[in-house]
Amino acid sequence: MRILFVTAGSPATVFALAPLATAARNAGHQVVMAANADMMPHITGSGLAGIPTTHRPIREFITQDRQGNPESIPSDPVEQALFTGRWFARMGAESLPRMLEFARSWRPDLVVGGTMCYVAPLLAAHLGIPHVRQAWDAIEADGIHPGADTELAPELAELGLDRLPEPELFVDICPPSLRPANAGPAQMMRYIPANGQRRLEPWMYSRGERRRICVTSGSRVAKDSYDRNFEFLRGMAKDVTAWDVELIVAAPQEVADALTAELPGLRAGWVPLDVIAPTCDLLVHHAGGVSTLTALNAGVPQLLIPKGAVMERPALRIAERGAAITLLPGEDTAERIADSCEELLARPGYRERAGELSAEIATMPLPSHVVAALEQLR
Repeated sequence: MRILFVTAGSPATVFALAPLATAARNAGHQVVMAANADMMPHITGSGLAGIPTTHRPIREFITQDRQGNPESIPSDPVEQALFTGRWFARMGAESLPRMLEFARSWRPDLVVGGTMCYVAPLLAAHLGIPHVRQAWDAIEADGIHPGADTELAPELAELGLDRLPEPELFVDICPPSLRPANAGPAQMMRYIPANGQRRLEPWMYSRGERRRICVTSGSRVAKDSYDRNFEFLRGMAKDVTAWDVELIVAAPQEVADALTAELPGLRAGWVPLDVIAPTCDLLVHHAGGVSTLTALNAGVPQLLIPKGAVMERPALRIAERGAAITLLPGEDTAERIADSCEELLARPGYRERAGELSAEIATMPLPSHVVAALEQLR
């Protein structure tokens, strides 16, 4: 089979699909992964062939409508979810012509798209081939998809549709006990951490005697006024460096350089989270899906501070399981963060519950087993 995997404009979305794409290639199928042009180094660095969907970066679709008018993120949670669907849909509409051109030459048998990769169902409908949706993380997108349907009305009308077609198969990587009560049927798949790698240094895979905290705000954080995740990292680094702990800030190098300029001696930079997480006593982060699942896979307690409304419900479910503390907007004061970190470090129950979720993840079907389900769709 020829399988086209379509992801989006951030490294995390590439890494989320890389395990299944790699398993499909290792099973003998021809595999190509498509994403925004600036994601090509992450795709090829994962050992996969890459094709650009668009040369525009993801940020442009967030900040501008199709006519180039400025957009801003709504504060209302419901509107924020719909807004997310709209800007992902704008990226899908921009990508469709290029993907149709590529498909006419390469002729895929199956399209596998990430959670909000809306070009995948559009392309599959044009080609008359099956479409699979693979979850990027444990964040449900039910409130997001309607925004995409609205934004893509012209593209859907061309196909005689009024909403995006449902996938023939949904692959979910969320541990079953953390899925919403109303979650639909899915082909479950074990979460395999995938991230950018680098030459390891001893401190990355071993630790000293002090408690170790890793703080991250994901792979897409940037040092500019638009990115509130940078301010989150900056504030956390300033607060935690005063504690008697070993602090590691996992961030792109440009961001790390900006932080270490203010805080000399801070250990910050791009580190493989799959390597560093098992050495940590605590992960503190923005509740991004990949960071969350990587910590769960390692059995590490988490302090979750969601930086987006769609991240809140999944973060609260992990807290309800006793594997994390979640601080919602308005609760994330410096004092509450410090108290929560101390509680997570002091009470062994959090690590025990995190270990239970890690064991649950380990029982889920491997990507190599899920390839068989893809083969049945041909």
